[in-house]
Amino acid sequence: QVQLVESGGGLVQAGISLRLSCAASGTIFSINDMGWYRQAPGKQRELVARITSGGSANYADSVKGRFTISRDNAKNTVYLQMNSLKPEDTAVYYCNALIWSGSHAFSEYWGQGTQVTVSS
Repeated sequence: QVQLVESGGGLVQAGISLRLSCAASGTIFSINDMGWYRQAPGKQRELVARITSGGSANYADSVKGRFTISRDNAKNTVYLQMNSLKPEDTAVYYCNALIWSGSHAFSEYWGQGTQVTVSS
Protein backbone atom coordinates (compact mmCIF):
# COMPACT_ATOMS: atom_id res chain seq x y z
CA GLN A 1 0.00 0.00 0.00
CA VAL A 2 1.12 3.53 -0.77
CA GLN A 3 0.40 6.50 1.46
CA LEU A 4 0.93 10.23 1.02
CA VAL A 5 1.16 12.18 4.26
CA GLU A 6 1.10 15.96 4.24
CA SER A 7 2.31 18.30 6.96
CA GLY A 8 2.97 21.98 7.50
CA GLY A 9 -0.42 23.60 7.25
CA GLY A 10 -1.76 26.08 9.76
CA LEU A 11 -3.26 29.46 10.50
CA VAL A 12 -1.12 32.44 9.51
CA GLN A 13 -1.48 36.14 8.82
CA ALA A 14 -1.31 37.56 5.32
CA GLY A 15 2.23 38.08 4.10
CA ILE A 16 3.65 35.22 6.16
CA SER A 17 5.27 32.12 4.64
CA LEU A 18 4.48 28.44 5.09
CA ARG A 19 6.15 25.30 3.83
CA LEU A 20 4.12 22.19 3.11
CA SER A 21 5.67 18.74 2.91
CA CYS A 22 4.31 15.49 1.53
CA ALA A 23 6.07 12.19 2.01
CA ALA A 24 5.20 9.06 0.07
CA SER A 25 5.66 5.71 1.78
CA GLY A 26 4.94 2.06 1.14
CA THR A 27 5.87 -0.12 -1.80
CA ILE A 28 7.32 2.39 -4.25
CA PHE A 29 9.40 1.53 -7.30
CA SER A 30 9.15 4.86 -9.08
CA ILE A 31 7.41 8.23 -8.75
CA ASN A 32 6.53 10.24 -11.82
CA ASP A 33 4.88 13.66 -11.43
CA MET A 34 4.12 15.04 -7.98
CA GLY A 35 1.92 18.00 -7.26
CA TRP A 36 -0.16 20.13 -4.98
CA TYR A 37 -3.83 20.92 -5.41
CA ARG A 38 -6.15 22.97 -3.23
CA GLN A 39 -9.84 23.22 -2.57
CA ALA A 40 -11.47 26.25 -1.00
CA PRO A 41 -14.97 26.07 0.53
CA GLY A 42 -17.61 25.96 -2.18
CA LYS A 43 -15.05 25.69 -4.96
CA GLN A 44 -13.64 22.90 -7.10
CA ARG A 45 -10.24 21.41 -6.44
CA GLU A 46 -7.61 23.21 -8.50
CA LEU A 47 -4.01 22.66 -9.46
CA VAL A 48 -1.50 24.77 -7.54
CA ALA A 49 1.78 23.35 -8.84
CA ARG A 50 3.24 20.17 -10.33
CA ILE A 51 6.78 18.94 -10.76
CA THR A 52 8.16 16.16 -12.92
CA SER A 53 10.67 13.59 -11.77
CA GLY A 54 13.31 15.62 -13.60
CA GLY A 55 12.43 18.81 -11.75
CA SER A 56 10.40 20.73 -14.33
CA ALA A 57 7.61 22.66 -12.63
CA ASN A 58 4.45 24.46 -13.63
CA TYR A 59 2.24 26.72 -11.55
CA ALA A 60 -1.22 28.17 -11.45
CA ASP A 61 -1.18 31.81 -12.51
CA SER A 62 -2.51 32.84 -9.10
CA VAL A 63 0.61 31.57 -7.30
CA LYS A 64 3.38 32.26 -9.81
CA GLY A 65 6.20 34.22 -8.22
CA ARG A 66 4.98 33.43 -4.68
CA PHE A 67 4.98 29.62 -4.44
CA THR A 68 7.81 27.22 -5.25
CA ILE A 69 7.45 23.47 -5.64
CA SER A 70 10.42 21.18 -5.15
CA ARG A 71 11.07 17.51 -4.48
CA ASP A 72 13.63 15.22 -2.91
CA ASN A 73 13.56 12.02 -4.93
CA ALA A 74 15.74 10.18 -2.40
CA LYS A 75 13.12 10.87 0.29
CA ASN A 76 10.04 10.47 -1.96
CA THR A 77 8.97 13.89 -0.72
CA VAL A 78 7.52 16.96 -2.39
CA TYR A 79 7.48 20.44 -0.88
CA LEU A 80 5.53 23.61 -1.46
CA GLN A 81 7.13 26.83 -0.24
CA MET A 82 4.40 29.45 0.01
CA ASN A 83 5.50 33.06 0.40
CA SER A 84 3.50 36.26 0.60
CA LEU A 85 0.37 34.36 1.52
CA LYS A 86 -2.97 36.00 0.82
CA PRO A 87 -6.42 35.35 2.33
CA GLU A 88 -7.49 33.90 -1.04
CA ASP A 89 -4.89 31.15 -0.58
CA THR A 90 -7.04 29.74 2.23
CA ALA A 91 -7.94 26.15 1.33
CA VAL A 92 -7.29 22.52 2.05
CA TYR A 93 -4.09 21.58 0.23
CA TYR A 94 -3.75 18.06 -1.18
CA CYS A 95 -0.65 16.26 -2.29
CA ASN A 96 -0.85 14.16 -5.45
CA ALA A 97 1.58 11.72 -7.03
CA LEU A 98 1.82 9.20 -9.85
CA ILE A 99 3.48 6.13 -8.36
CA TRP A 100 4.49 2.75 -9.68
CA SER A 101 4.22 0.21 -6.89
CA GLY A 102 4.64 -2.94 -8.92
CA SER A 103 1.34 -3.08 -10.78
CA HIS A 104 1.08 -2.81 -14.56
CA ALA A 105 1.00 0.98 -14.60
CA PHE A 106 1.49 4.14 -12.59
CA SER A 107 -1.41 4.87 -10.23
CA GLU A 108 -2.56 8.21 -8.87
CA TYR A 109 -2.51 8.75 -5.13
CA TRP A 110 -3.80 11.58 -2.93
CA GLY A 111 -2.93 12.72 0.54
CA GLN A 112 -5.54 13.38 3.20
CA GLY A 113 -5.18 17.15 2.92
CA THR A 114 -3.81 19.86 5.19
CA GLN A 115 -5.65 23.07 6.05
CA VAL A 116 -4.05 26.42 5.27
CA THR A 117 -5.87 29.46 6.61
CA VAL A 118 -4.63 32.97 5.90
CA SER A 119 -6.12 35.82 7.89
CA SER A 120 -6.13 39.43 6.71
